[in-house]
Amino acid sequence: NSSESHNCAKSILTSDRLQIVVTLSEFFNETWEAANCANCLKNNSEGLSNSTEEFLDLFNKSLTCFEQNLQGQAIDLSPNNYTEVCKNCNETYTKLNDLYNHLQRMNRQGGESAHSAHLCIDVEDAMNITRKLWSRTFNCSLPCSDTVPVIAVSSFILFLPIVFYLSSFLHSKQKKRILILPKRIQSNASLVNIQEKYS
Repeated sequence: NSSESHNCAKSILTSDRLQIVVTLSEFFNETWEAANCANCLKNNSEGLSNSTEEFLDLFNKSLTCFEQNLQGQAIDLSPNNYTEVCKNCNETYTKLNDLYNHLQRMNRQGGESAHSAHLCIDVEDAMNITRKLWSRTFNCSLPCSDTVPVIAVSSFILFLPIVFYLSSFLHSKQKKRILILPKRIQSNASLVNIQEKYS
């Protein structure tokens, strides 16, 4: 139908009682928005953004590395020694993790896709899968580069009370306690005599 009148579109799209075309269209649009799919695309939506392609490439390399290093090990229900996976795939995983963190920072500032907020669901799910495999399945961990500053700050905070009380002790005037003996006119015996006189 070459006619583009509003009535024609309305009669076609809403002709059935369920309005299935409109309902499906709204569902797909809401899913697209909720999954932040536009954040994986270029501004004109002609294809994946360069950063998304780079991330997916590193993601595939990480999974390939995991598979290659697991081929010599039997996978069963008991926990295995995955030191080969941790050692051989450390560099690839670190690159992937750093790129993901970089993409998150870029996306908050409005990166390639010019959409803010979250990364698209494909990138987030891929990173969640990789992190779960790395930390839970293989029990691998990245060495923490902030160990020295954390220890330094913790030590400083632990010594603050000691420094406070020491400085308080040194800078306060120490007053010697002088015992003042009471001056009593009469002894206990004379008090007893006075009480006997009045009784």
